[in-house]
Amino acid sequence: MNYIKLLNAAFETFYFDDRLNPTHISLYMALFQEWNSCRFMDEFYVNRRELMRVAKIGSKSTYHRCITELHSWEYLSYFPSNNPYKGSKIKMSILGTSDEPATGQYNPILEQLAEQYNPRGVSLEGHHHPKNGQVMNQNRPIGGQALVSNTNNTKQENFIKQPKDCLAVVDFFEEKNFDKAEAEKFYQYYADRDWQTGDGEPIRDWRSVAINWMDRTELFESENKPKKKQPSQIKDNLRTTKTKDYGQPL
Repeated sequence: MNYIKLLNAAFETFYFDDRLNPTHISLYMALFQEWNSCRFMDEFYVNRRELMRVAKIGSKSTYHRCITELHSWEYLSYFPSNNPYKGSKIKMSILGTSDEPATGQYNPILEQLAEQYNPRGVSLEGHHHPKNGQVMNQNRPIGGQALVSNTNNTKQENFIKQPKDCLAVVDFFEEKNFDKAEAEKFYQYYADRDWQTGDGEPIRDWRSVAINWMDRTELFESENKPKKKQPSQIKDNLRTTKTKDYGQPL
């Protein structure tokens, strides 16, 4: 499988598919970049909020409509998840590259291209870059060994069970466009419970729990938003005024 051929095949498919709009393409490219950062694994997990931010999609309904349509049009396979600790699973389709090796096999050119990609939020320390045409990677697969994503390993190492303090929670909520009061409510709720889930299990990553809290808050507010009462179009003909002019003819 070749990065350039995959990308060229995708754009060629976009050209002839009149069903697509710019939002579909933007979301597909965000997923393609995440696929690239995972070393083109057969399946990978994604976070809806992060994908919406990368694809510049502001509405959850638009996101769900587009990813469902991409699934039905066989650009990818979408497996939604209701688990706040585990994102939805994506399996990208191989477009127009039937002559390429099967997904998951090691390719030195693909490894070199992927090694040059630095995911947002991951420090450059520990990454090795090509030199003199060779990939300087100590974890490089040998003899058909399965290629493991260093990006996913880094994400697992960055899990934080509980925040340093309330200010860290406030900063995280404000980054996601939530106010300070909601952040303080979240912090107090879980601090009183020693940062444990409802089942009494220790929280694995407080940021994932916070994202789930934000999603539920948005859903609750949308469902309980008061509907504006429309003014009545029926005139009240029985309503009279105290000022009367008896000089007017009947």
